[in-house]
Amino acid sequence: MAGVDASFSMSGSVLSAPGPNVSKGMLVEYALSLPPLVLVFDFNPRTITRNRSITVNMGNAPGTRGGYDFTLPTETPRVSQGVSMQPESFSITILLDVTDRMASGDAIATSFGIEPELDTLRTMLAPKSQGPLGLQTLSSLGLGGERAFQRHESASVLLFVWGTHILPVFLTSVNLVEQAHLPTLVPYRAEATLGLQVIESNNPFYLVEQVRQVVGAGLNTVRTAGAAIGGLF
Repeated sequence: MAGVDASFSMSGSVLSAPGPNVSKGMLVEYALSLPPLVLVFDFNPRTITRNRSITVNMGNAPGTRGGYDFTLPTETPRVSQGVSMQPESFSITILLDVTDRMASGDAIATSFGIEPELDTLRTMLAPKSQGPLGLQTLSSLGLGGERAFQRHESASVLLFVWGTHILPVFLTSVNLVEQAHLPTLVPYRAEATLGLQVIESNNPFYLVEQVRQVVGAGLNTVRTAGAAIGGLF
């Protein structure tokens, strides 16, 4: 079987400075965890890059390497010999800044800057182990009750809340660039580039996203059809 790779990518810029109409993004760990993990983006992400790729399987026989023949719409399922889809991935760059909180006298921000936020990201990325009553902790702490070589490690399941989306994701990478520090060398401003992979299994969050996607595509069809008909008159 021959394979053809196809991909879809989308990138865009959104607001990067605070304002009265700026919505917030959020990452929430969907688990019984110690400690509970929540990260709220004070500003909207500067950019969001979304990637989707598929591999189309085709026949190796002469005349079929570009797909099998078809004429009618009902014949299109046989054009390829199957398809495999890679999970959608996101890359977002966010700004973490506690300057305003320090100016207002916030004790945590004044003493620790953005270290609590950075520690939250690191903890979301680190492997977890499950202990009594399903409570998840950092695997490296060794609190799972098993020996290290027997311990089952798993990735955190996070909910990426962004606009009208609530997507179940894995945090696959974190790249931090600290830009400003207190005299104690504690950072109070940094850019974080996050890699996220959508969990496209049978779960309620992804099901809602699929329904939303179908509805959105339908609205676009109605709009396009209306514009086309209007152009005829």
